[in-house]
Amino acid sequence: MRRLLQTTGLAALSALIASGCATLGPDFQEPIAPVESEWLEIGDPLVSSESAGDPKWWQTAFQDPVLDQLVETALQENLTLRSAGLRVLQSQQQLAIAIGNQYPQQQQLTGLASREKSNAVTFNDYNLGFNLSWEADFWGRFRRQVESASAELDASVADYDGALVSLLSQVAQNYILIRTFQARLEVAKNNIKSQQVSLRVAKAKFDAGEVSELDADQAESLLHNTIASVPSLETSLQQLKNSLAILLGKPPHDMNYLLGEKRDIPDTPVTVAVGMPQNLIRQRPDIRAAERRLAAQSAQIGVAVTDLYPAFSIGGSIGSNAMTTGDLFTSDSNTWNLFGAFQWNIFNYGRLRSNVRLQDALFQQLLVDYQNTVLQAQGDVENSIVAYLKSYQQLASYQLAAAASRRSVAVSTAQYQNGLIDFNTVISTLNADAQQQDLLTATRGNVATNLVQVYRSLGGGWEIRDNRDPVDLLPAATREEMRERTNYWKGVLD
Repeated sequence: MRRLLQTTGLAALSALIASGCATLGPDFQEPIAPVESEWLEIGDPLVSSESAGDPKWWQTAFQDPVLDQLVETALQENLTLRSAGLRVLQSQQQLAIAIGNQYPQQQQLTGLASREKSNAVTFNDYNLGFNLSWEADFWGRFRRQVESASAELDASVADYDGALVSLLSQVAQNYILIRTFQARLEVAKNNIKSQQVSLRVAKAKFDAGEVSELDADQAESLLHNTIASVPSLETSLQQLKNSLAILLGKPPHDMNYLLGEKRDIPDTPVTVAVGMPQNLIRQRPDIRAAERRLAAQSAQIGVAVTDLYPAFSIGGSIGSNAMTTGDLFTSDSNTWNLFGAFQWNIFNYGRLRSNVRLQDALFQQLLVDYQNTVLQAQGDVENSIVAYLKSYQQLASYQLAAAASRRSVAVSTAQYQNGLIDFNTVISTLNADAQQQDLLTATRGNVATNLVQVYRSLGGGWEIRDNRDPVDLLPAATREEMRERTNYWKGVLD
């Protein structure tokens, strides 16, 4: 009997597999989105249409070993990136579940022992059996679910790449801003020294009776205003250090041991390679994630369509049923059954058709979101390119202006000491020079941070993953904890 059950069941299973070749619903096709043929500023000599060769753009662009070390630390310790890696792990398990649904959905071992007394007679009943039930994937329902879960996994990997791109740019920008505010503090302190000299000159001339007390008062007012700007710069500097610490997966604390000695603002390269707009669709992680979620939703339409058709299933059970445990495994106690069934929701009051339309409407929404993501990406690149180019032009002009301002301070101070001009001219040149030197320093930082934004908008940097599984890139301590939890649940569930 057992051999008959196995032979009959395998024959029915093979027949259903052979016939179950239909896959309902639309097959996903790569969507079309409007993309320009070239960037608006491609004619500028600072912009190259070549694609960036080195994914470690922060190394080639700034060549700063401290920044390189900070990036390496962030890649290992940043908690946002670690969370994105764990979301990839979740998607992998979802895909494994979807794949498992293609196989017999019910595999059940049963057992029963009971005793019943009636009219002074006691009855014993012992039962042991194995049940199996399988819904054949006749219309491709489970295959579409696998397709959807696989696309969601791809989207989670793209999200990880997006988190990686964001982390790289944030670390670089915070580091550049830290160096910028350090430089601005140095400028403020140098201005304080210059203004202290002017104050001593004004007091000396007042003590000599050459000028009124007004000159000294004006010099003192300018000096203390410049001194008052220092705490504001120190506040911003410490806040940037705190932000950098969090990016490195650490609570806010003293970052000086990581930053090392005070360094200048990183220089930027003369030209920047931005590639072509068409490259964005393959390069930007957010575009790839939007496209993969669109593919996942396309498969969900097929899942909804299969609900309109009957579901076919086969199954059976084998076991033994006896009045005593001694007879439980004898041939006369053997039992078996085999069944084939179908279920068809025919009176659904339009709910199933409405669900198909709902899934299609969700697909249409994600399609528009994808197209909008492509447009937004192009806008991000254009904005970052023009910001970099214009700040670079500003820097050249501010360098000339700052040099002229410094000369005017020297000339006006000498003329004042010789009694050729009044102190108002000195005050004006000192005040203008303080602003000009600070503006020059801030603009140098802006050029560097705008360049970082160019690389971020282009989606550069995620290639350092080198096609490795994001789960494998999790820190060793996290992977060890995952193994311990896996072993724990294996022991509990097995």
